[in-house]
Amino acid sequence: MSIFKNALTTWYSMGVIFICGTFSTSAISSENTLSNVIALAIAQDPWLQGKRYEEQALKEESIAADTLPNPNVSINMMNLPVDTFSFDQEAMTQLMVGVSQPFPRGDTLSLKREQLDLKASQLPVLRQERIAAIKTMVTQRWLEWYQAQQTLNLIEADSALFEQMADIVSANYSSAFGNTGQQDVVRAHLELIQLEDRLTVQRQQRDVALAALNEWVAGIALSQSLPESLPEVTLHNPDLLDRKNKHSLLVEALNDHPSIRAIDVEQQVAGKNIELARQQYKPQWGINASYAYRDDSSAMERADFLSIGVTFDVPLFQGERQDRQVSASIARSEAVKTNKRLKLRTMLAQVQQGIAQLRNLQKRQALYNDQLLNQTAEQAELTLTAYTNDNGDFSEVVMARIAQLNTRIAALNIDIEILKVKNQLNFFFPNKIEHHVMQESQYE
Repeated sequence: MSIFKNALTTWYSMGVIFICGTFSTSAISSENTLSNVIALAIAQDPWLQGKRYEEQALKEESIAADTLPNPNVSINMMNLPVDTFSFDQEAMTQLMVGVSQPFPRGDTLSLKREQLDLKASQLPVLRQERIAAIKTMVTQRWLEWYQAQQTLNLIEADSALFEQMADIVSANYSSAFGNTGQQDVVRAHLELIQLEDRLTVQRQQRDVALAALNEWVAGIALSQSLPESLPEVTLHNPDLLDRKNKHSLLVEALNDHPSIRAIDVEQQVAGKNIELARQQYKPQWGINASYAYRDDSSAMERADFLSIGVTFDVPLFQGERQDRQVSASIARSEAVKTNKRLKLRTMLAQVQQGIAQLRNLQKRQALYNDQLLNQTAEQAELTLTAYTNDNGDFSEVVMARIAQLNTRIAALNIDIEILKVKNQLNFFFPNKIEHHVMQESQYE
């Protein structure tokens, strides 16, 4: 019986060493660390490049918008006799060249330029929001990949241990050694089959997680290694998440988020629309000038003609046009304000949900680290010792070992979920995204 005990104890210890090594190794892959993957995702994002081009286009359009429209030039042959089509036959025949220049209403040109400049200024803010979203989304996908891979490692370690246990139990049953019965052999092989099924499911989850990550960072393959230690995700503004802080402090911090600042710019653009609509009350002016040349075959000289004039329209029917346009612009501006309030309310609720979730997860993490992991390990060791001393049942050994595996997987899941929640909370506090904005500028 000592041979059986030594073999089981040896493989049990090896499994523990393998699993513990999963969390304690400090070797980190130079390719697939979280920070490197985030940097690649930002560099490869076509949306960011597209918005740079859009900003450039708006800046060019703003310059063009503040330019007067082209003057109109006209060339007319007037009073030409149709019997001979001779220019000098009649004194009334004229060759007239005219030019006219329209002027937009009021301050329309400068307001359009200011509006386009505002739209251009919104795009860097939107890029900041996009970078924060990329960081959040890529971190979530990377953690899901890491979680699936580490869970797979834990199950594979136990699967190797159960294979050795099954071989030893089968050998002892064949030789009628100890109290090993057929039910122990069946139970050992059943657990192996169930572990193989769990491995298949876990490989599927790993492949799905990697495929989701490749949406943001193309080219990562299963053959590439992951770091063996969890990355550190630090809360950007932990003081704001203190339950003692007032509601107003969170709202003030959220007002600095790029998505809210983008709405602020949108509201300024809507304000310019109101001013533009009010310019419609002002007349549209224009000037024109023409010179008419005359040629007469008679001895009498005839003077040429010069004409100068001013045109303007009269903005009548204000109630049906100008008033309606101003009212519509004001309504759109109020709609933007409503969108901001709604966005702030949603973000505040998500932050509060994240804070509550983080506190509960940290309590669970402490419970697992302080009690459950140690107790399940102790239970697995005690049941193994009892069984090897012919004082226990093999099914209890299996159940204790499965319970230990499940506890380790649950502890891993809690650690990952804490990082995910911190990552989601960090999205709402943009004071730490300047580093990624600097990274973005390297690819411009």
